[in-house]
Amino acid sequence: MKLNRLLMRQLSGAVRSLLRSGPATPGAAVQQAMKNAAAVQRVAERQMRDFVMPAPAPARAPAPAPAPPAREPLTGRFEDGHHMNAAGRREYKLYVPGSYTGTPAPLVVMLHGCTQDPEDFATGTQMNVLAEEIGCLVLYPAQSKGANLSRCWNWFNAVDQRRDEGEPSIIAGMTRAIMASHAVDPSQVYVAGLSAGGAMATIMGTLYPDLYAAVGVHSGLPFASANSLSSALAAMKGDFRRSTTSAQPLPIIVFHGDRDTTVHPANGEEVVAQGARHLAQPGTAEPGRVPDGHAYTRTLYPDEDGMVQAEHWLVHGAGHAWFGGNARGSYTDGKGPDASREMMRFFRTRR
Repeated sequence: MKLNRLLMRQLSGAVRSLLRSGPATPGAAVQQAMKNAAAVQRVAERQMRDFVMPAPAPARAPAPAPAPPAREPLTGRFEDGHHMNAAGRREYKLYVPGSYTGTPAPLVVMLHGCTQDPEDFATGTQMNVLAEEIGCLVLYPAQSKGANLSRCWNWFNAVDQRRDEGEPSIIAGMTRAIMASHAVDPSQVYVAGLSAGGAMATIMGTLYPDLYAAVGVHSGLPFASANSLSSALAAMKGDFRRSTTSAQPLPIIVFHGDRDTTVHPANGEEVVAQGARHLAQPGTAEPGRVPDGHAYTRTLYPDEDGMVQAEHWLVHGAGHAWFGGNARGSYTDGKGPDASREMMRFFRTRR
């Protein structure tokens, strides 16, 4: 990076001064170089935030939806917790609906996007509202700033693309811990996410098909589409690595806007292709439109028995935001189809 070269030139100048004049004179130069290092780091961090999750272009973003009317207060509990293993520690929020009685219930793991946190993601996706309707638990793992300055899940690191290592091991361990502490139906455990969280949801579904029955990916990226920061940027632009990993069919539902300038829509197509790679039947496209909202194309990929194994929702004119979401949360677009409700519908067919 240019910043690194600048810092190296400053330090090299200090060293040359030391060689010419001895240790008594270059102290100021070294101190100035080190002082500049802090400024360099701050600029680098700002660049990294833009690199990992650029802000959607305001000119192309849909007009914000009006704030929805106030809802009745949720009757469940939004509990705090944490999970730790050799790979690290992460906090989480767990929503337990008021209707939960201890009978085995579904569990949905929701992975937020960059700069988000569990509370924001829960508000935007309205998944806790659905939890009350359906009677499921919702687990929101929280990325830490210590692990990623912008609180992005590190989907682009090789170690975070391997089973029982890195962040996948933490999320899987957290999921199992909730299953052990609460009555959860092990056949109804699902994982979903937005953007970086969507990419990590793909990773979790690919690595742990024995744990997660289905996956929801919103504006995310394919499994192993990058293995470094530079390849992550390329993948977000649509120039991604295609995984050669042989995996079993992955029941998956994917949402992506065709005007997404943060994560290219080709990523959504590849996520579906990975999940449906073993299917012999071609996809069937169905056009639709949200009343007073976006048009979309929903493509269904059935198996030989007619069971839909993959769904791809391409939302026309939409950008990088959770469709059908609550405007009180970040990265939401209320003019899109209700992604949360459609994901839950799809998940409940995968028992």
